[in-house]
Formats: sequence, structure tokens, C-alpha cells
Amino acid sequence: MDPCNQTATTEVPRRIEANPEYLQQLKDLDIPEEEAKKALILTGNVSAEEAAIFYFDSLENQNLEDDEDQNYYKMVFVVNMELSMGVGKIAAQVGHAAVGLYQLMQEEAKHREIVCRWDENGAKKVVLQGSGTTHLMELQAMALSLGLPTYIVQDAGRTQIAAGSHTVLSIMGEEEMVDKVTGKLRLLN
Repeated sequence: MDPCNQTATTEVPRRIEANPEYLQQLKDLDIPEEEAKKALILTGNVSAEEAAIFYFDSLENQNLEDDEDQNYYKMVFVVNMELSMGVGKIAAQVGHAAVGLYQLMQEEAKHREIVCRWDENGAKKVVLQGSGTTHLMELQAMALSLGLPTYIVQDAGRTQIAAGSHTVLSIMGEEEMVDKVTGKLRLLN
């Protein structure tokens, strides 16, 4: 008899049912009933624990696949290191840069969408070192040429540095695009 050409049996395959006790345990874990049934059947109705592990592993794998399709956004701050700013002054200037860029981005719908996605994914922020005012201006021009929103802080000159000094440049956008502008800069430490 040819194993590739066997005659089909007339027996109707029996439908596998989920164990009702295990199903209730999974529903108590807030696993949707249809998903719980599928997990139980795919794990052979061995236990609610096996099915739960299968279900949560499936969710995690799905989230990883979704993450690969998702664009991540970040906000970077480039500090002008040629200025003699103390740690507190730098912190205040980075704060000004964050608020300034955020406010600027609220003016356009497409930028508001970027802010929402950025916030939904952890609102990533990175502080980097810029060599000086000219460097900040070059980075800003490059970012603008790529369509990235920017904001540059000019100090009022009331404390440590001269009025009008460019202290911090902030840039926001898709991580990959922002890295084209700032990816080679060193972290502020």
C-alpha cells in the first residue's frame, strides 16, 4: 500500500473540548474565554498553569512583533559645553529646552501626534555634550533639514553666563532620524 495514497477513514474526528475547571481558572486570571480555550487545547489540557504560560508567552511574542513595526521617538538635549555652567544651571537649561520644545510641538497636529507616541513609549530623553555654540547651530540646521522639530535656549543672563548665550539645543523625532544628527555625540556625565 502506498503511504501517500491511503484511503480516508469514514470516522469523524472528535472535537477536543477545554477542561471546564482549568478554563474557569484561566478566566479568573482575566484571560478571554476563547483565548483560554485555545491555550488549553494547544497544551493538551494538561493544566491551567501550562495554558496560562502558553497564553502569556504568546502575548509577549506578539508584543515583540508589534514593537518591531513601531517607530520609537526620543527627545535629546545637546548642552553647550564651552559655557561654564554649573550642574544646577545645566539642569535648569535642559528643563527650559524640554518645555520650549514641548510647547512648540503643540502648535501643529503632526507634532502633537509625535508627542503622544513619544509619551506612550516612555518619553525617552537623552542629554548629550555639544562642543560650543557653532556646533549647536550646525546640529540644529541638520535637524531642521531632516524635518525634525528643534528648540534652542538663549539664556537671560541673570546668573552664570552672558545674556543671549545659546545653552541647550533640544531635538525630537523618530529615534533613527534623531540619531542621524546626534548619534555620535557623547553623553553628558
